[in-house]
Amino acid sequence: MKKRIEIIASEESFNNLSRFSEIEEMNVTIRVYKDTILSSIKRADVQSRLISLLELLKRHSCKQIGVSYMCKNTIADKLEVSYKTVQRLMKKLEDLGMIRQVPMKRKKDMLQTSNAVLIVPIENMTDKNTPKESKKCPANKTTSSSLKQKINNKRNTVSVSQNKVVKSFSKANFIAHWVPERFADLTSCYYNESQTIQELWKVVKQCNRVINYTTSERAFTPQQELTIGIRAFKEFVIKVKENTTIQNKFGYFNGIVNNLMDKLYFDYDFSGR
Repeated sequence: MKKRIEIIASEESFNNLSRFSEIEEMNVTIRVYKDTILSSIKRADVQSRLISLLELLKRHSCKQIGVSYMCKNTIADKLEVSYKTVQRLMKKLEDLGMIRQVPMKRKKDMLQTSNAVLIVPIENMTDKNTPKESKKCPANKTTSSSLKQKINNKRNTVSVSQNKVVKSFSKANFIAHWVPERFADLTSCYYNESQTIQELWKVVKQCNRVINYTTSERAFTPQQELTIGIRAFKEFVIKVKENTTIQNKFGYFNGIVNNLMDKLYFDYDFSGR
């Protein structure tokens, strides 16, 4: 018997389904899942399609982080595969525990609409990454207080002025070296926090999808990627100045970048294709 659909498709429902607090958490999860696919799936063509589907879901899961609600026909068009193939790929990702499909219904007529697709967070990641204690070299756990005490005992000659210099490092707000200087200069005019600037650039990087997983070739070169990132941020600033309602700045910026990349990918003057 077909199960009754209880959840109505709405922004509130999608927000409630989200299990990520930050885009970077979702990005880490996707990277781990891609490695899992490469190691567990033997057929190269299936690997490529599963990873392409994951990338597509990720790109369209930034407004409500980790929740996508594209219909399967749209997904099939974007991946250039059949509807049946999308169904099989979705089923495979579900079997691997990477996504979950939640049936939804429309509010206006209570009929079924596109499923919400949830990217499932990795469970107990911290436990998996915690190194095991060595059995050969047991040692008492060093606490921050005991460590400070040892340092003070060994360095009684440290001056007060030197301590002030060490404490000042906590106020440092440097932008990571992997953020292009031009992008950093532009965004720093509007945001003071380096973390915010870095997250904005990560959005640009993740939108530049891989088009050939054998060679790791991406849709745009680093220079084109930078140009798109700058154009997208300028458009983002215009929207902010127009008092556009923006609930999640990273999700909104992701949408701008995606639209630009979709448009410019087929622009011969820009991409040379």
